Amino acid sequence: MSKLDTMVQDFLAQKRIAIVGVSDKRETGCNAAYQKFKDGGYQVFAVNPRIASFQGDACYPDLASIPTKPDAVFILTNPKVTDQIIQQCVDLGIKHVWMHCMMGTKPGLAASMTSVSQSAVDVCKANGITVIPGSCPNQYLDPDGGHKFMRGMWKLFGFMSVN
Repeated sequence: MSKLDTMVQDFLAQKRIAIVGVSDKRETGCNAAYQKFKDGGYQVFAVNPRIASFQGDACYPDLASIPTKPDAVFILTNPKVTDQIIQQCVDLGIKHVWMHCMMGTKPGLAASMTSVSQSAVDVCKANGITVIPGSCPNQYLDPDGGHKFMRGMWKLFGFMSVN
């Protein structure tokens, strides 16, 4: 089993997941991840400072506003927002983070399609936070055909490894 697979299993073993970047404006991968985690039996917390509710559930402006500390955080936002969220994780003692990237885990492959911030990854590592810097939980949580295909392709091309 690869290091990434082990990290994914560890992340998915957490039960309370904050999903940062949900949107009420359009359908997004973040919205799909929120639903996948929820359908998978996870306690999910939507995070977006612009909205008060998401799919009938409370939506929180930041991680500190969530009434029960999440075990893990999934981020699908601009990398500048990722930096802010990681500082919140440090402050709250959250030890599991997954930063979305459409193109696997290799930095720079999809600069306009990633939530990964290298400075945020470095902060995670310096603070004992296990971080998955890329990929997508939708490739692991009861994946549809497209997500299975992407996971296979990125693995084949070597885009699914972490250091």
